Amino acid sequence: MISKKQKLDFLDINKKILCWYARSARDLPFRKTRDPYKIWICEIVFQQTRISQGIAHYEKFIQRYPNVQELAQSDLDEILVYWRGLGYYSRAHNIYKASLQIMNDFGGKFPNAYEDILKLKGIGKYTAAAISSICFSGRYPAIDGNFYRVMSRFLASEYDISKTGAYKHFSEISMPLFSEGNTGDLNQAIMDLGSVICKPKKPLCKQCPIHGDCLAFANNNVEFYPVKSKKTHQKNESLTYYFIEYQNQFLAKKRNDNSIWKNLYEFPPELPSMDSSTIILERKPSTIFHQLTHKRLMITIHHVYMKTGENFSQFARENACQIIPFHNHKKISLPRPLERYIENLLEALTL
Repeated sequence: MISKKQKLDFLDINKKILCWYARSARDLPFRKTRDPYKIWICEIVFQQTRISQGIAHYEKFIQRYPNVQELAQSDLDEILVYWRGLGYYSRAHNIYKASLQIMNDFGGKFPNAYEDILKLKGIGKYTAAAISSICFSGRYPAIDGNFYRVMSRFLASEYDISKTGAYKHFSEISMPLFSEGNTGDLNQAIMDLGSVICKPKKPLCKQCPIHGDCLAFANNNVEFYPVKSKKTHQKNESLTYYFIEYQNQFLAKKRNDNSIWKNLYEFPPELPSMDSSTIILERKPSTIFHQLTHKRLMITIHHVYMKTGENFSQFARENACQIIPFHNHKKISLPRPLERYIENLLEALTL
């Protein structure tokens, strides 16, 4: 239970953070809007992408899909192409499905209630809280890694943020902070504090507007927080592909939606079962290592040259492959390591 005095202290902290934000807020394109569609897209883009790397992708995406109607009427394959470079393609699948929900369930208008926002595909508590607070003045803390770090240090909280109850715990203890003022600005201010000042390593404590009230700073053990005991276990996975070429064209096949890189295109995973007189297999395959969140991929790519266009087309038909000219490879949605393989090949051809 929070005492009356603690509530008053939280209001003081609220003012200090918002004053700092008014002076120091980062100049970001999505800060200039309260359009829930644009805030939604920016939140999804920056879930797994640094702001410095994702701004250009965000602006390009919004330019192509300026509203939910345009997004819902688009083709998923094209959306995946526009998502290229951001990775974690399940996010693109989810925003497409959510756009259809908005059209079908909410008459094409982005829902303004937190509970309804939470119903949209791919939107969790953090994103729903961010959209609700920024666009509709909802009083919900948007709790992500930055929020955990700032609040854990401020309160010297030893609550393990890897526990399933962490979101609920930090939401409850920080709620008095959101009792007054602009909650959207407060959520964004805490995000900026965590990104720019209260960094995981070597935080700039003396530049923090609330360092005089921070218990971790007072105890000189800021880097101890937040407490997180759970470890991410990496799995190794091997993939084999055959880059099948004929006269500056290659074959690509669409993946299913049951694994990584859902519905993206890939090279055929099997060697053509043809007479050796019709194909030439490059002796030394290429090996590419690629890191995902929970997996480390070892990708082996064999380069196969078809001797005749007839056999090339036959294999394409029998294996549900598309024939793609080299120069059109960016018109399909390939996983980044496969796209990089083609780029290196094209670069070698121009030397």
